[in-house]
Amino acid sequence: MTKAAAPEIVSQAFGDPRDPAMLLITGAMASMLWWPEALCKKLAGEGRFVIRYDNRDTGLSTKYAPGEPPYTFDDMADDAVRVLDSHGIGKAHVVGMSMGGMIAQRLALRHPSRVITLTVISSSPVGIDTSHLPGTAEAYMEHSADGAKVDWSNREQVVGFVVKDAHAIASTAHPFDEKAMRAFIEQDYDRSGDFLSATNHFMLKGSEDLKGRLHEIKAPLLVIHGTSDPIFPVEHGAALADAIAGARLVRIEGGGHELHPQDWDTIAAAIIAHTKP
Repeated sequence: MTKAAAPEIVSQAFGDPRDPAMLLITGAMASMLWWPEALCKKLAGEGRFVIRYDNRDTGLSTKYAPGEPPYTFDDMADDAVRVLDSHGIGKAHVVGMSMGGMIAQRLALRHPSRVITLTVISSSPVGIDTSHLPGTAEAYMEHSADGAKVDWSNREQVVGFVVKDAHAIASTAHPFDEKAMRAFIEQDYDRSGDFLSATNHFMLKGSEDLKGRLHEIKAPLLVIHGTSDPIFPVEHGAALADAIAGARLVRIEGGGHELHPQDWDTIAAAIIAHTKP
């Protein structure tokens, strides 16, 4: 991206700027709100300066016409650096979830001096062959295919579909609160204006350019993965941990492709322990 074309990336910080910085990167179509405020405050309360932000094409950040995103995953990794720069931060503990976990891996390779530690949640390794690993659950694939029938400019249709999506990827160990999820998604939709441009995330190319480079990541790696994740089965998290020397894998029993409130204590404790000076 040229300087003139640089997007506006909107971020929000929690805690004391004098504490070690922690940058949270969300997944596909997800604004910063998918890092729950209460979880951000929980991490900040443990002595971290926590920053969440809207990926381009989500929330209040710059959006592009749907269908042909004029950016790459490299640009999204550079967006993370842009956020750190905007807060005057040289380096941070980086936590990425799902697609955000892939961006976080790319960030650690592209800008290693900016990453103190790396935490990857509910994601998959970049740059290695994962074809031998279990794929996305068939039931979720069927649900996802219904997305093609959604009028992404119709609030009611979109909210209804995303609620179903959240249910489809939810924990099998904890109850799904449909009422609360619907209210949250309505809030996210209204803040963003719509979710149409966010579908650009699914049109970005893969990570063939990173083939064979994962071992170059020197930042200490923590992998957190739910054992019931239907999008990236837990074997993806295990493969990532196996690919980087010294990495640690924390399994969330019954965890889906989400940050369920009843798992926050486990997730936060693992991240705080991993990011201790």
